[in-house]
Amino acid sequence: MVIEINKADYLGDYKIRFGFSDGEVRIIDFTDFLTSAKNPMTKKYLDKNEFKNFKIEFGDIVWNDYEMCFPIWDLHEGKV
Repeated sequence: MVIEINKADYLGDYKIRFGFSDGEVRIIDFTDFLTSAKNPMTKKYLDKNEFKNFKIEFGDIVWNDYEMCFPIWDLHEGKV
């Protein structure tokens, strides 16, 4: 079975609620990932206006034309 992200809702701070094609729902907090990032292209998403500007493309969540993205299975498992 191919898992896709059907829905992603910004909840505030660095949290997003994901709805997956298999009915699973996860809330992921990206705070630790972003605050520990070394790459300036990732660090820029500490700006909440940048962070909440994501979109779903082909069942995946992406920021700024794939500047930042995550494996779907990791998100499905609640990991970043």
